[in-house]
Amino acid sequence: MAFETNKGRELVKTGIPGFDDILGGGLTPDRVYLLEGDPGAGKTTLALQFMLQGAKRGETVLYVTLSETRIELEGIAASHGWSLDGVTVHDLLPPQEQLLADAQSRMFHPSEVELSDTTRAILDQIQAIKPRRVVFDSLSEIRMLAQNALRYRRQILALKQFFIGRDCTVLLLDDRTAADNDLQLHSLAHGVVTMEHMAQHYGAERRRLRVLKMRGKHFRGGWHDFTIRPGGLDVFPRLVAAEHVSNFKEPALKSGIGPLDALLGGGIDRGTSVLLLGPAGVGKSSFAMQYAVAAAHSGERAAVFVFDENRATLVRRSAGIGMDVKGQLESGRLRIQQVDPAELSPGEFAHIIKHSVQKDGTRLVVIDSLNGYLNAMPEERFLQLHLHELLTFLAQQGVVTFLLVAQHGMIGANMQTPVDASYLADCVIVLRYFEAEAKLRRVISVLKKRSGAHEDALREFRISESGLWVGEPLRRFHGVLAGVPSIMQETRIEATQRDSR
Repeated sequence: MAFETNKGRELVKTGIPGFDDILGGGLTPDRVYLLEGDPGAGKTTLALQFMLQGAKRGETVLYVTLSETRIELEGIAASHGWSLDGVTVHDLLPPQEQLLADAQSRMFHPSEVELSDTTRAILDQIQAIKPRRVVFDSLSEIRMLAQNALRYRRQILALKQFFIGRDCTVLLLDDRTAADNDLQLHSLAHGVVTMEHMAQHYGAERRRLRVLKMRGKHFRGGWHDFTIRPGGLDVFPRLVAAEHVSNFKEPALKSGIGPLDALLGGGIDRGTSVLLLGPAGVGKSSFAMQYAVAAAHSGERAAVFVFDENRATLVRRSAGIGMDVKGQLESGRLRIQQVDPAELSPGEFAHIIKHSVQKDGTRLVVIDSLNGYLNAMPEERFLQLHLHELLTFLAQQGVVTFLLVAQHGMIGANMQTPVDASYLADCVIVLRYFEAEAKLRRVISVLKKRSGAHEDALREFRISESGLWVGEPLRRFHGVLAGVPSIMQETRIEATQRDSR
């Protein structure tokens, strides 16, 4: 979809696809925008990408720096593999000679230098090269030169009036170092974007941005995660499931194991989510991998995101129980990605899954496990909101999703679940240990399936070198889910039938 202004002019691209998506396609041209954030939030990197995008389009661009030298900017650019060729950098830092004792009266300091001198130098440069894009980095220097709020506001308003009719889009960078943290700039700017980074108790910092206002156009509100990597900013727009609706009509997904498919009423319906509950080691990952390999074998694409286990270990263990994991990985139909919850934000994780579904055509997604996903969240209370939006998006795309949850405890009825996602899932499958005949055995059962009928029986579940095995319903046991079942006594009719055979 092409986004255009009321004048019919194309919106100004920032050079960051995710940011342009949040802005509804880009910035309205010939306006003044405020980009604010604490030092280190990523303002300069975003501004440089904005400049380089303009230079790439053959536009004249001007970067006015009052806080960093050209050499420092070139160093930042080089760290991302960029060159500032095509970008005019106007450095207004005081020359080295002003550090001499006899030059102290002319040093670039708010109490000794007139603001008009600095402003005149900036405007002369703009009039000389007539840029289409301008960045001021940063307003904190102008604020100190102005010395009071009234003069500062008038100066910014004068700059805004100066740019009217000059076909120039302007970014004003502010590091929010003002003690009073006033909002006068917000009222003067056409749009305001705030950036912040948060230090976690453990792991990498989280960065996010938010569009506070954007006059005359629609934008995607709320906070959006982003990262800074070599190559610039990667912005991950907040996932809104209602924007991604598609029609699908496909047969149910089967595991290739007859009794297991029978237990689930013929298979797992498309566009549904399956919650696997059970203690550690009971077979949740193997169960999900059985479906992933079966989907890949039938020509579909499956993606497995592993939080709690090493990728190589999962591949080796799955191959050890007869699954053709290596062959499906080599074919590209199966993808296993190891996720470090300490380094990944929830917005980035949702973006990875969205890209896998929309770009790669993935039809089955496994999240192993929700315990690891919970650890990736900056605040636990947002887990279910993120998860709900992600599951709704996957359902509307016709994707089958497996969510694995490791319960606390090993055996018995007092199993505890760290996060309650059962109401979000369309199908809930429970795997349990139980003791019988002095052996530790496994049982599988389906607690609910919204999209159709399923067996209410309990079946024994085994894992061996030849693969997964699901037996007949356990009809003679009572109290299996309690962990220590008892054998039910035969009724007189059953005994008669047995004796007659």
